[in-house]
Amino acid sequence: MSKVRNFLKHFRPSKKPATLYVFGLSVWSAVPELAVEELGYQEGQIEKKVVDLVEGANFTPDFLKINPKATLPVLQAGGQVFTDTQSVTHYLVKNAPKKVTVGTAFIAKLHEDKYDPNFPLLLTRNEDELQAAASGFPMTFVQNRQNALEKYFQTPEAAPFKQFYEEKIKDNGSVLALYKGEASPEAKEAFFAQSNAHWETISAFIINELPAILPESGFVGGKTPGEDDFHLAAWLARLAHVKGASVDKDGYKALEKETHQEIPAKVAAYWAAWSERPSWKKVYANGLH
Repeated sequence: MSKVRNFLKHFRPSKKPATLYVFGLSVWSAVPELAVEELGYQEGQIEKKVVDLVEGANFTPDFLKINPKATLPVLQAGGQVFTDTQSVTHYLVKNAPKKVTVGTAFIAKLHEDKYDPNFPLLLTRNEDELQAAASGFPMTFVQNRQNALEKYFQTPEAAPFKQFYEEKIKDNGSVLALYKGEASPEAKEAFFAQSNAHWETISAFIINELPAILPESGFVGGKTPGEDDFHLAAWLARLAHVKGASVDKDGYKALEKETHQEIPAKVAAYWAAWSERPSWKKVYANGLH
């Protein structure tokens, strides 16, 4: 019997790695990617699968079966599926080899719609910005999404997700109409107003609220990044990227194009602290996103 036990001990199946669905240009995918690098996970523990958002791969019926919201990141681990940034990252923190400060209510605040870091990639506040978006990446992104949505909607496999496709085709199509010059004057002015209000809200948060949350040095989580920091780092990186920032320690200065005043010292120090970390350099090796 002891020989059998010894045999089985050496031939136990290895633990299945967790699967993390990400995309290199996704702001929220960067949150768990930073976490994985900071939390001491070893090679083979987390398997990454890329879902190309630019080509609308998140709208395939197969992906909707995994995440009916069609968003990234997604984590399959421990027999569970986590389909939003907060739950994905919290699982990684909770089960990490390295323990860090767990998140606070600040994470939920940062994920409120009024602080959405994705919208600035598509918004336009005037005719000049609209023309720039219509001739650049925003147009490509929105058109590709519409093509994918309409393509997959026609497949038999899409039937269980009929309402999802109909709503997404309508919402995405309204932005596409703006870029193509097919929207009504009223719709265009409403989009300009919404876009202006969004940047004003974000700028006010960076200037007036964020400094009160940040420490004099280091991170929200202490000397090393904690759960709050993974979210905040990715959020700041996306907003700075939209304004043409570099990945280095002075990249935050690009945000002054929107704040129209000097970025607070605490925010500058926070950015500089992140810019020195191997995790930041790895996740943003090809530039901010």
